[in-house]
Amino acid sequence: MCSGYEVDFKALNRDIFGKEPEDPLLGNYLNFYIGHSNEYHIRYNSASGGLVTQLLIFALEEGIIDGALVTKMRKDKPLEPEPFVARTKKEIIDASKSKYCPVPANIAIKEILDSKEGERFAVVGLPCHIHGIRKAEKINKKLREKVVLHLGLLCSINRNFLSQDYLFKKFNVKKEEVIKLDYRGKGWIGGMTIALNDGTEKYSPLPIYWTQILRQYFVPFRCTLCSDQSSELADLSFGDIWLPEFRDDKIGTSLIISRTKTGDKILNEMKFKNKVNLKKIERYKVVESQSYPLKFKKEYLDARITLLKLFRKRTPIYNQKLLKPNIITYLHALLIYSQIFFSSKKYFWWLLEPFGNLLDKISKIKQKIH
Repeated sequence: MCSGYEVDFKALNRDIFGKEPEDPLLGNYLNFYIGHSNEYHIRYNSASGGLVTQLLIFALEEGIIDGALVTKMRKDKPLEPEPFVARTKKEIIDASKSKYCPVPANIAIKEILDSKEGERFAVVGLPCHIHGIRKAEKINKKLREKVVLHLGLLCSINRNFLSQDYLFKKFNVKKEEVIKLDYRGKGWIGGMTIALNDGTEKYSPLPIYWTQILRQYFVPFRCTLCSDQSSELADLSFGDIWLPEFRDDKIGTSLIISRTKTGDKILNEMKFKNKVNLKKIERYKVVESQSYPLKFKKEYLDARITLLKLFRKRTPIYNQKLLKPNIITYLHALLIYSQIFFSSKKYFWWLLEPFGNLLDKISKIKQKIH
């Protein structure tokens, strides 16, 4: 079941969709949409548009599912994620927003397997979580019958738990002072809120803490070897719509890729019942909105794999065609692994900010040249 060692994309695509994908970037698909929840508080308090939260609530209320595998931050340990099976609207809402840290979502599969006969479930996860669940379903008929909906989240990279320590250091916060951590929320693009035990809060917009502070530091090693940005094995995939025309959107709009008839039917039933606003878009808009993440996962991956093999490191086995790398992608690979190494050692943290500033200056010079 482990997705870290091997993911046979060709076989899984044939099992799930009945065919191998013709699109090397996005996999099998039926339609592309943009949309958002028509409930303002759900839309505003989600990562982007509230579509996943709204869809789970709809599926629960319509009897399509009896629960959903989702993730929230633990109340007793607010810096740790807690995968669980939500069975009420409130529990689903409690699990909204992104969690930018390692999440062992598949541990909640046992709860699904131990559920009552006839109960059905949705699962929400990153591409790696969906890979593991789809592989598990191939060898476990009971799980295959119980999981009727797979909702995938678009993902470029994640962050390890050292990133929390670094952020708290930058914001002058002690771990024991934190009573709640929201990685994302308060509209779009939104930001991170750290609630402290003295009643105060620290807030940082997403572009500040994600791009300017964390940059490409604290990336889990396995994330650099993933070839799936858009959750290609899900029924429906969801993510941010990073396009110029949405820059003034302060509440949130989701990008949706429908891949199966089951997922597409639920989306359009929600639209018919006025639960969501939904509009079709063209493929090129999806690729444009996910330009760098798709390059990182699809164009740059083979260079990273080749580089690691030179150092006799183990890499995953994918039965999947990867795009050919060029010299720039090899330089990018060296840069990524350098950043991962330096951020993994606390005694090097004093170098991270000046090194990042140097990269910014180099990037500006390159832009001027071009």
